Amino acid sequence: MSPLLLIHITAGSLGLISGGAALSARKGERLHRAFGTVFFASMLVMAATGAYLAVLQPHKGTAVVGVLTFYFVATAWATARRQRGLGAFEKIAFLVPAGAAAALLLFALRAATSETGRFEDLSPAPYLAFGAFAAFVAAVDVNLVLRGGVSGPQRIARHLWRMCVALSFAAGNFFLGQQQVLPGFLQGSPLLFAPVVAPLVPMAYWLVRLRLERAERAVRW
Repeated sequence: MSPLLLIHITAGSLGLISGGAALSARKGERLHRAFGTVFFASMLVMAATGAYLAVLQPHKGTAVVGVLTFYFVATAWATARRQRGLGAFEKIAFLVPAGAAAALLLFALRAATSETGRFEDLSPAPYLAFGAFAAFVAAVDVNLVLRGGVSGPQRIARHLWRMCVALSFAAGNFFLGQQQVLPGFLQGSPLLFAPVVAPLVPMAYWLVRLRLERAERAVRW
C-alpha cells in the first residue's frame, strides 16, 4: 500500500467518523465545532488525495467527484466562517461545479457514443445524474453571488447541506465504490446504501426546520 493511499484511507475514515459525530452533537456547541473541524480537515485531505489517485488509475469520473467533494467542504467552511456578505472565494467558487458539470456531461456523451455504451466501465446515466446535480449547484452559487450572500437561517442551511452532501459522497465512495474490502456477505447488498443515505436524513430534517423557523419569523414581522 502506497503512503498516499494510506493517507487517503486514514483521512476518509476520520471524515466518516467525525462527520457522523458532528451531526449527532448539539449544533453550535463546542463538541460540534470540534468534530466539525476534524471533519473539515480530514475531508479536504481525503478528497484531494482521492482525486489525485483517481487521475492516476485513471478514473476520470471519480476524480471529478473528488474535486466536487473538496468544493462542498471548502464552501461549507467558508459559509460558516463568514456571517454575511461575500468574499472573493465565494464569488468564483461556482466555477468548480460548472466545470465538473461540463466534464461529467462530456463523459456521458463519450459513453453514449462508444461501442460498448460505457466510458471507464460506466454507462451515461451516472455521469448525467452527477453532471445535472453539479450544474444545479453551480446555479445555486451564481444566485448566491447575485444576491450578495446569505445570512441567518439561510447561511446555516447552506453550511449544513454542503457538509452533509460531502459526507454522503465520502460514504458512497467507500461503501459502494470499495466493496471488495468489505465482508463477502455485504458485497452487492442494498444495505450498503444505508450509510450513503444516512447523512441526508438529518439534513432534510434541519432544512425543513430552518425553513419553518424562517417562515415563522416572517409572520411575526
